Amino acid sequence: MASFEVKGGNRLKGDITPQGAKNEALQIISAVLLTPEEVTITNIPDILDVNLLIELLQDMGVKVQRPQRDTCIFKADDVDVDFLSSETFRKKGGKLRGSVMIAGPMLARFKKAYIPKPGGDKIGRRRLDTHIIGFEKLGAKFDYYDDQGYFKISSPRLQGTYMLLDEPSVTGTANIVMAAVLAQGITTIYNAACEPYLQQLCKMLNRMGAKISGVGSNLLTIEGVDALGGTTHRMLPDMIEVGSFIGLAAMTQSEITIKNAGVENLGIIPEKFRQLGIQMEIKGDDIYIPSQESYEIATFLDGGILTIYDNPWPGFTPDLLSIVLVVATQAKGSVLIHQKMFESRLFFVDKLIDMGAQIILCDPHRATVIGIGRQHSLRGITMSSPDIRAGQALLIAALSAEGTSVIQNIEQIDRGYQYIDQRLNALGADIKRI
Repeated sequence: MASFEVKGGNRLKGDITPQGAKNEALQIISAVLLTPEEVTITNIPDILDVNLLIELLQDMGVKVQRPQRDTCIFKADDVDVDFLSSETFRKKGGKLRGSVMIAGPMLARFKKAYIPKPGGDKIGRRRLDTHIIGFEKLGAKFDYYDDQGYFKISSPRLQGTYMLLDEPSVTGTANIVMAAVLAQGITTIYNAACEPYLQQLCKMLNRMGAKISGVGSNLLTIEGVDALGGTTHRMLPDMIEVGSFIGLAAMTQSEITIKNAGVENLGIIPEKFRQLGIQMEIKGDDIYIPSQESYEIATFLDGGILTIYDNPWPGFTPDLLSIVLVVATQAKGSVLIHQKMFESRLFFVDKLIDMGAQIILCDPHRATVIGIGRQHSLRGITMSSPDIRAGQALLIAALSAEGTSVIQNIEQIDRGYQYIDQRLNALGADIKRI
């Protein structure tokens, strides 16, 4: 098991370009199963989770050419449907939560699909109810095989219908959309997720011949078609990386320019970091963060302590709350972090407390951060990364700390961030993979 040895205290300087969006990639790559024609995808992040999904598609018989690491040409004209019921698929798919995204396209085109027991981050319950109930409303039947840990879903022909989702799940909405594009009749999805990545999926499917309207809203209407064709698609920059780099610059008092940041798709993210007192200047599609000696957390207009919480888009993404929490430790002022969606995602704060941060973990969902305003540096320790986003947050903490930190279980970080040690070292960081 690999670790990062991080020597903190260096100020970084230079330009960095965010990778392609991980959360978009898992949806977009699954969608290639909807057509036997070629689909070319560019700006693919070279990370463990995405590479595992591509490997799964190859195991299923999808032809994959990779002329460059960020480009793949997929052709799903000879798919082995029965591979999905194999022990090999259950083991490999069970390591990757994104494998659930295969179900919608398989059900739409091949009339049956299998969902292994979910893997991925240990950040609390991440239920599949929205996916399964959506498929059922389209006319599918499902069975759960407890002894082998997987769902089997089947339908002779999906039928369009109206559905009101109980939660605006991004992956749930994406899976239902991919199933509905080849269903008979019209499907209406209310309380649908409307994240930029879901918009990207809908736009790609429309270029393939789908008929989806309401893209960008929480009410999607999908008129089923008989078949889809090939297309070319480029992924957005990863908004979570963009937010991570903003936080990194502030914590390490660094001067960084984030190139090609996809500013128009960042929503409220820049504003949330400004609420922490972080200065930035948007120059076209780049974000310039100057070196700051200090930054001060805003308060509400009545003087109350700022609360930052996650919400479905266009609210603040839960994937950046770990970063915001770490950045607040060195700010002036206090903030309440409220992680609504996942009840285990704040448990990494014990490591920050060991480093010298002042944090009160109120309950599994809320933590109060009392910013120490650089009165003293965090101190380097040995710690382990519990999930992708906490891992990146701990890396930022280690880069700002005094002394040497060791971060174990960095496979979690590699699942979501490509070559992160090399890219940050190019800016002046001191990170060794050991």
